[in-house]
Amino acid sequence: MTNHDRRLGELGVLLLDAGMSVTDVRDNLVAVRNTHPAEKDIEFAVLPIAVWVTDRDTGHTTFVQSAGKELSFRQAAHASRLVQQTVAADVALAQVPERIAAIRRMPRTRPVASWVMGSALVAGGLAVVFRCPWWSIVVAFIVGGLVGLTTSILGRTRNGDAVAPFVAAFGATALVGATASIFDFDSVPLYGVCAPIAILVPGALITNALLELTAADIVTGASRLMYGLMMLGFMSVGILAGGAVTGLHIDHDSAMLVGEIPGLAGNGGWQGLPPFPLSWIGVVALAVGVGLAFGAGTRLIVLSVVMMTLTFSVVSAVTVLVGNVVATGFAAAVLFVAARILERMTVAVPATVSFQPAFLLMVPGTVGLVALASMDAGSVGMIFQTFVSLCLGTKIGALIAETLFVVKHPSADHM
Repeated sequence: MTNHDRRLGELGVLLLDAGMSVTDVRDNLVAVRNTHPAEKDIEFAVLPIAVWVTDRDTGHTTFVQSAGKELSFRQAAHASRLVQQTVAADVALAQVPERIAAIRRMPRTRPVASWVMGSALVAGGLAVVFRCPWWSIVVAFIVGGLVGLTTSILGRTRNGDAVAPFVAAFGATALVGATASIFDFDSVPLYGVCAPIAILVPGALITNALLELTAADIVTGASRLMYGLMMLGFMSVGILAGGAVTGLHIDHDSAMLVGEIPGLAGNGGWQGLPPFPLSWIGVVALAVGVGLAFGAGTRLIVLSVVMMTLTFSVVSAVTVLVGNVVATGFAAAVLFVAARILERMTVAVPATVSFQPAFLLMVPGTVGLVALASMDAGSVGMIFQTFVSLCLGTKIGALIAETLFVVKHPSADHM
């Protein structure tokens, strides 16, 4: 039993490193336990960095702690697949440690270069999606790449990683402000300032926190939420400091959400807006950037493009009818069900991986940062409502998917 306890703990830690919420990790471990009758007396306690596995009969508890190294999207996909195969009994518990070790050994091709280019594409893509002036799009792309390079250097030490959000926000804002001053451009839209540091904002972390809170995982949810808000606070202070140093004038009325983007015709010149149809190109650039930055691999990048395009379409269309807050929850429910169906169609595409990039567009972390940087209480309140709507939509989508596939665990038919 002790060996099995250790294996299940290591599997849980693998899922934590893959970016799953503690609620989802515990549910997956319970599903694995239920598949293997010999483990029926085991209970789990999950925190963001550790898993406790307890044998109710003997009282023996096994503690497994995460090394704190996040997995790439490609590794996360394989981790989710391993859980599915273990639940389906296609992989024996004795094989789990070897499979986990193989997943952790998966190499990432040119990780620094991919992170830098991904950061640049995310910055430029967001600037296009939210229709910043042409000059701001170019600057966002360049500064986004510099942010990626800076954070890759700072991230080599613990202290450097801790100050990276402030340093990156300050440096990026100063560069944007200096460019606007040198070329005598008018006020800069909020997304022109926030897009270059979008790659750093903990949108997925905050979303996981809210999902955990709604599942009554109060301790973990509250701790994640506080950490995410603290990071946003550091970045907001960095933006304010960078703006003060350069005299940057930010257009605080330019805060908006997906679906609220104006469809005005683009004007000529560097201060003109790109045509609205180019927003779709921005979505593609954003998806490719996320994939490169987080090591998705070619097939998962293509999937991210499809999912983000679908997300943008659904949110934009539904916002016209019911507003952005409700539209976000509706899109989350639809896309989660679609991800589960896709998961059943092919084991190569776990729902956790196909749905995660959509989070970044429905409520990109940048939106929360924009709200804080705008110093507008109404915007901050709207962002909170949108996050809550996203969580409720995801829960409703999970309920629908569970009802559709109640007979068997997803993907059990074809594993």
